[in-house]
Amino acid sequence: MIDSKDYQYASHGRRLNPAELEIDLFCKGIRIHESCNLEKDARTFARARAGLGSGLELLLPGKKREIWLNAPVKEGFAAYSPYELRFEDGRYVVAHTQDQEKYPVSLPPAPEWYARKTSSGVIMREIGVLQGTYLGIYLGKACAFWNSDPRENCQFCITGLNVGSPGGDKSEKTVDEVVEVAQVAKEESGVTFTHFNTGYQSGKGLEICAPFVKAIKEQVGNLVGVQAIPQKELWKYDWLAECGADHFSFCYELHNKEYFQRYLPGKTKHIGQETFFRAMEYTSKLLGKGRISGEIIAGIEPIEDTLKAIDYICSVGAFPTVCIFRPVKGAIMEEWPSPSYEDMIRVFRQVYESCMQYGIPIGLTPNIEVSLVVQPTDAEYLVEPSMSYYLYKTKLAMMKPFAHYLFRKKSMPCKIDVDAEQSPPPPAGYQLKS
Repeated sequence: MIDSKDYQYASHGRRLNPAELEIDLFCKGIRIHESCNLEKDARTFARARAGLGSGLELLLPGKKREIWLNAPVKEGFAAYSPYELRFEDGRYVVAHTQDQEKYPVSLPPAPEWYARKTSSGVIMREIGVLQGTYLGIYLGKACAFWNSDPRENCQFCITGLNVGSPGGDKSEKTVDEVVEVAQVAKEESGVTFTHFNTGYQSGKGLEICAPFVKAIKEQVGNLVGVQAIPQKELWKYDWLAECGADHFSFCYELHNKEYFQRYLPGKTKHIGQETFFRAMEYTSKLLGKGRISGEIIAGIEPIEDTLKAIDYICSVGAFPTVCIFRPVKGAIMEEWPSPSYEDMIRVFRQVYESCMQYGIPIGLTPNIEVSLVVQPTDAEYLVEPSMSYYLYKTKLAMMKPFAHYLFRKKSMPCKIDVDAEQSPPPPAGYQLKS
């Protein structure tokens, strides 16, 4: 069990900027004071996907930008946090009980449609949940790594405990159910991005996602992202793009090969780290710079490997989605310590600096805020202004009008003349790499 002596947090002795506060809350979690009424004022603690969405959704104000955050609450380490959420003088604040600093925050309320049922009788939050401003939907059965004997699941994941369980995601959702929820989320919550995620589906993840991608583009009109275990048949990514996929993300978790093998047994045995790299590089060329993300976890492998991962992801034209390791309840790594604030500051400063170095366009698409990670745009608070910084910001500002035009165009329902039910055969002369 976690002991309080493992969490003897030092005082910062100063007021943190919004990104620093975000990182510290990810690392230390937050306690809830009795003055709070989360049932009335906050979003549901949703047990969805890998479980990282089970925290408290917060909005941190800032001069550069408002920051969305999913703060750990129910994890063991959060019980020893120096941070406490309080309701004082008609507003919510995050109080640091050692520094005596108080930070104003707001709590996005749970949407009314969460408790509504679909036409098929399923509670809508079991189909999809808001994570920041986007709609996250898990597709397919529980990850197959959980069904092997012995289990081969990633050791920090609890997808197998959530999908199909009471209060978690409904297993094997239908296209009609997903479209209905996505439409309601767009109309009532202003959602413009639907993100599909699926665990290992015995090499059929892209095939499972395709009909849902096409249906959303045709009937709802949102931007659509897909995060599926990569497949070696790279031409299938062309097919998904033709079905309407606007974004692919590749969750390879750990850059250090030894750590990858140790903590991701299923991905090591059935996929291989190189398959992630090939798919990420291929799709980055297919869709263009900044429309692919490489997702990694910071706080498990040596910090230098995480910094290398960030540089590699940016070097292939993708942007780094970096999750701060969260020892969630029920995971094999539940008793692991949460990473240090100081290490995570280094990581996210590198995120922004690497995006600058490789010219990765970030923050151009409006209304896509991800609460589960420190976004590259959040990390702007961590870098000192320089000539490179101002040149990068100028370039982004010049790109923004065209990006908004594309956003409006891609947010309209459109006819997709592609068969999403059957994946195409390999192109003539294609040789599958081992």
